[in-house]
Amino acid sequence: QVQLVESGGGLVQAGGSLRLSCAASGIIFSIRAMGWYRQAPGKQRELVATISSSGNTNYADFVQGRFTISRDNAKNTVYLQMNSLKPEDTAVYYCKIITVQYWGQGTQVTVSS
Repeated sequence: QVQLVESGGGLVQAGGSLRLSCAASGIIFSIRAMGWYRQAPGKQRELVATISSSGNTNYADFVQGRFTISRDNAKNTVYLQMNSLKPEDTAVYYCKIITVQYWGQGTQVTVSS
């Protein structure tokens, strides 16, 4: 069965960096497009970035130039490098297989001002 386990969140000051990881199992990871999403308190979940099976990436405007999504197919893992963090980036971050309706537990990112 599909399993996604996010990690790497934490508390960081504004301007700092974090690297999120998402380990996938139960799928043929290398052929799957993956995405990172986030949900802030009281807000809807929103798409942050996606990466195709061939490594093509897309980003939401609000993270363009600050966040980088990448993948390591040998480790069945997708990453989100987050730099120049802002308080408004505070949210629970989730990874997702684009075509599968399944969510992991997420990882909390808190950015203090």
